[in-house]
This record gives sequence, structure tokens and C-alpha cells, in this order.
Amino acid sequence: MTVTDFPAPLRLRSFARAREAWPLDPEIIHLNHGSFGAVPVPVVTHQEGLRRRADRSPVEWFPRIAERMREARERTAPFVGAAAGDSAFVPNASAAATVVYNALRLDADDEILVTDHGYGAVTMGARRLARRFGANVRVVSIPLAADDDEVVQRFADARADRTRLIVVDQITSPTARRLPSRRIAADAAEHGIRTLVDGAHAPGLIPDAAVEGGGDWWFGNMHKWPAAPRGSALLVTQTPDRQELWPLIDSWGAPEPFPGRFDTQGTIDATAYLSTPAAIDFVEQEFGWAAAREALSAMADAGAEAIADALRPYSAEDPLTPLPSPVASMRMVRLPQGLGATREEADDLRMELLDEVGVETAFTSFQGTGYFRLSVHLYNEASDIEAFVERCVPQLLRRAGIGIRSSAHIL
Repeated sequence: MTVTDFPAPLRLRSFARAREAWPLDPEIIHLNHGSFGAVPVPVVTHQEGLRRRADRSPVEWFPRIAERMREARERTAPFVGAAAGDSAFVPNASAAATVVYNALRLDADDEILVTDHGYGAVTMGARRLARRFGANVRVVSIPLAADDDEVVQRFADARADRTRLIVVDQITSPTARRLPSRRIAADAAEHGIRTLVDGAHAPGLIPDAAVEGGGDWWFGNMHKWPAAPRGSALLVTQTPDRQELWPLIDSWGAPEPFPGRFDTQGTIDATAYLSTPAAIDFVEQEFGWAAAREALSAMADAGAEAIADALRPYSAEDPLTPLPSPVASMRMVRLPQGLGATREEADDLRMELLDEVGVETAFTSFQGTGYFRLSVHLYNEASDIEAFVERCVPQLLRRAGIGIRSSAHIL
């Protein structure tokens, strides 16, 4: 693959390159948007303006924060296909899971089902919930290449008389694939089992993500693909017992019914929530969300193929890992044998390459195999992939004890 095989750099309406709209360090190659996001300059400016307003008149700002939060919910919830009255802002996906776990009551020997693709913090929360009541957590193993029918069947086979809760990802973090969460939740409901859907990566990548995700409770991060400021996520539910859901901070909004009680939490900096509509509007106005998803998919496909092509001469198996249900922005490339075999090793590798060669990456581990999770956004260009091949591939091969035979495969 050559640079000419990549999609052309995206342009803003001003004809400037899209990457100029993000205040990212130009000395760093950014190929890991999925972990912590990145906020466009206009959204940064919008948030800074809100902070200045709060600082100039705190007594005007904080007593009216609930009204501003309600307005932000009304503008944000439709983006994921939800009603504002069914949606509460929370700091992140893990916080949303904690809110739900805090509201649940189990009996001894009840069971929670999770998967081996789940996000670690959310799974840890499920285990803590189980410990509180003497319940159990059981892991449903899902092969990386399992299609949707097999995934649904594995949950059907796993459920038991004591199963009370299923926790399942809409888009998996460690393996960058979509799971049929709506089908899983519908099947579970027929057997009296409730479902918590982790849609952390879904907003922006899946239209009407909350509706498509299904479940009794759904949550998704707005600071990932919608590029809102960090600390913005939505928890969506229509469950009859949603009045048992409480924010992590008790404050003066406590007497309000859900979701209003989440709109007032003392003196927290709520500007990430209030700036979320501006981030959604930025992408829509500059690119259009449908076109943005197409562009992300094209860049992810081209990038994964180029990186896999650089590793193929040194790999017994094809490094490119095609998945039955890929998502627009992320792809998996298998690492040379012995690298990233555990989550800790993968995390260490991420920071080592950032420090040594200036490339932000995401490495993950699944069933003892290490992967590079390519994670692009609208600011990425072919030169970023070229930099990964030139800087990171030699480092990966060296760590794996493999000598470079030729540079002919480099972009």
C-alpha cells in the first residue's frame, strides 16, 4: 500500500485541513482517539467562555446550573436517539455503570453475566456489586471472530435460573467490534433478566446509539467520538424503577425526580456537559455525521492494511484481524508474537512507544494475544500511518526479537 491509496485529508468548510481544528501537539502522532478523545478548538473556546462566565459571577452561575443542564440534555439526548427526560449526564461510562450498580439489590447466589470483551472498570464494578450481596459473576467467552448469531446463542446458553443481570458492550473496547446488544437484551428480557449496555464508544459511531443498543440501561461517552470535552457521558433509561438511580454526589437536586436530580451536583465544573451540544454541532456543520462515519471507516481500513502490510514479512499469521461486526473508526492488528500478552504489558508498551518515538497508540490484549487497536478520528491523515510504520514497527520488531530484513515494505 502507498500513500496514494489513502483517502485525501479532510477539509473544513474554510478549506483548511481538518486537523487544524484540533489543538493537538504537532510533534506527537495521535492514533488513539478512542481512549481519551480530543476536543476541537471551537469547542475548547466555547467551554473556556462558559468557565469565564462562571468565574465572573458564581452566584449567578450555580443557582441556574440545573436549567442550563436541562437545556444541554434536550440538545444532546436526540443525538443518541433518546428523550431528554430519559437521559442524565454523568462524568463517564464507568460512572454511569456505578450509578446503576448502586441502585441494584441482589440475593445470595444470584448471578451476573459479563463477557471477556468487557471494559475492565465496568466489569470490576459488577464484581463489587456481586460481593456486596454474596452473588456471583460468570464470564461468557466470545471468540473474536464470532458472528452475531453465535454471540446471541452464547448468552442464551449461559443464562441460568439465578441469572439476574447481563452486562454487555455495544462496541467492545479491547477488541473494537460491535456486539448485538439489542438482541441480547431482548432475549434476556423474555426470561426476566435485566441488561446493562455499555455503549461507551457508540455515540457518533452508531446513529441513534441508545435505541440501537437496547437494554434496561444504556450509557455512552460523549467525550470520545463526538469530541466533547472530557467528563461528559449520558445514562439513558426508561425503566419503571429509574427513580432508584442517584447521582454520585448528593446535592440540592436530590428532591427532583430522575433525571433532574443529576442536573445539580454542588460546585462541580459542569462545562463539559454544557459544551457537548457544541461538539456535536461542530462535526455536523463541518462534515456531516454520516459523511464523518464514512471518512473514519475509510481511514481505518487504509491504515490497518498499511500497518499489517509492514508486519506481514515477520508474521506467521496475517496480522490483519477482520471482525464480523467492525465499527467505523477502529481496527485490530495483531502484534508480533510475545508482545502485549496481558493488559499490563499492552499498557506498558503504549507508554514506552509514546516516550521513545512520540506516537500515541492503543495496545490491547485478548486471550493472551496482543493487538494494536488503531483508533482514528477526522484529524488523522496518511502521514500519521506512515509515521507509525516508520517509528513504531521497528520498535515492535526489536522488542519481539525480530530483525528487520528490508525496508521495502515501509510506506
